[in-house]
Amino acid sequence: MFEVTEKPLSVAEAVSAVSKRTCGALATFTGVVREFSRGKQVSYLEYEAYPEMAIAKMRQIEQEIRDKWEIEQILIHHRIGHLEIGEASVVIAVSAPHRRQALEACAYAIERLKQIVPVWKKEVSSDGSFWIGMGS
Repeated sequence: MFEVTEKPLSVAEAVSAVSKRTCGALATFTGVVREFSRGKQVSYLEYEAYPEMAIAKMRQIEQEIRDKWEIEQILIHHRIGHLEIGEASVVIAVSAPHRRQALEACAYAIERLKQIVPVWKKEVSSDGSFWIGMGS
């Protein structure tokens, strides 16, 4: 349910993985590489991670969520490597009995991921590149 991968991410596969007959709600978040950032046109992104620690932090986020909301399943997949404009960089899916739990847990997951999961991105544009760390 937690993965750091160079393979393209699939929202459909994430939804399938967390879907449960006992749940009335399924919330997803997909982070996508955008063309403009910080006032510059982005050519592509490169992501790097510390995979073992990233997975451990994703599991920590799961526990934090389970302490706050009643959910069934949570999935967090983050892409690393070279990503083009429009490609998914992160997919989060949460299933829960009710919509509020699923939506709030999904929103919490992406905010915590940005804060504590060791993944870094390099934005590359025609006039150079720079790294952006956790919390950005």
